[in-house]
Amino acid sequence: MDKLEQARQIINETDGEIAKLFERRMNAVADVAEYKLQRGLPVLDAGREAQVIAKNCAYVNDPVLREYYTSFLISTMEISKRYQRRLMQGMTVAYSGVEGAFAEIASKRIFPDAVKIAFPDFNSAYRAVENGECDCCVLPIENSYAGEVGQVIDLIYEGTLNVTGMYSLAVCQNLLGVKGADIESIKKVISHPQALGQCADYIKDHGFETEEAANTALAAKKVASSDDKTVAAIASLDTAKLYSLEVIDHDINASTQNTTKFAVLTRTPEKPSDTGSFIMLFTVKQVPGALAKAINVIGKYGFNMKALRSRPMREPAWQYYFYVEVDGSDESENGRAMISELTKQCERLKIAGRFKQVIDLGK
Repeated sequence: MDKLEQARQIINETDGEIAKLFERRMNAVADVAEYKLQRGLPVLDAGREAQVIAKNCAYVNDPVLREYYTSFLISTMEISKRYQRRLMQGMTVAYSGVEGAFAEIASKRIFPDAVKIAFPDFNSAYRAVENGECDCCVLPIENSYAGEVGQVIDLIYEGTLNVTGMYSLAVCQNLLGVKGADIESIKKVISHPQALGQCADYIKDHGFETEEAANTALAAKKVASSDDKTVAAIASLDTAKLYSLEVIDHDINASTQNTTKFAVLTRTPEKPSDTGSFIMLFTVKQVPGALAKAINVIGKYGFNMKALRSRPMREPAWQYYFYVEVDGSDESENGRAMISELTKQCERLKIAGRFKQVIDLGK
């Protein structure tokens, strides 16, 4: 065994010991959280943190390593505080939009007891989980009428989070107005571009003008604050209740099968399951037949592709990556063999998530 292998063995053994000590430490943190919760004490105790850091740093003799150990302790303290907040305040779920948006509705149905936190866009909701501000995020990944949500798929490709759940929510769009408004008084409708597209036939039949909004809930909020009987929002029934709007007309979207698939993304991956699915993202070499060869490898080992999509890469221009949903386990014998062979065909290959099944959240 050479010096490198010896060093790696020591690191592996040490990491195993650290993992056990980490669990022991976090169990004690849970006891601290329970004590604080019973007595109404805050999570942050700056004086106690300073004492612990000062005391523990003295155990490290090497002055250079002491600097790094200080950073290690600060990071550990931050993780402990996040865990205490989760135990004391509940799980935190990030979503994009405002209260009443379809993402918030999906979040409530998936995690009814969690604390839901709204973010202005997909990126900020995703990054809130990456940096530990939230425990998970719920983001739309595909709509049966409008297709994929490219921004979210790009975040999955570029980021570090894992898809650990997939849910479908039926999208029923409704015409909402202020008190006293009716179908004859409405001249203009406001909503998200996708919702306007889903209701294009209805809008055309009634000769409405259109105005785009960042999401359906913001459209409803704008209509509610305007007190204008000539303007209506296209949004959900939940949103109508939230902003005290009247439902002028029900289910105005063209497709009665209109559903949105939402992905739950977390920092920790789901365990493999033979009865579940996994997501792969990959790029192929720029040679003739490269994509066909990659797809053939997937089929060769008996895996069924439920979805295959291409997305343009930011750099270099005019090159693409591929998103694939596959039935089965990537950790099975065939799964490992398939990935091993696929790695030779691809420039980059990433397992981006696992989920057991797509769960229907209803209307």
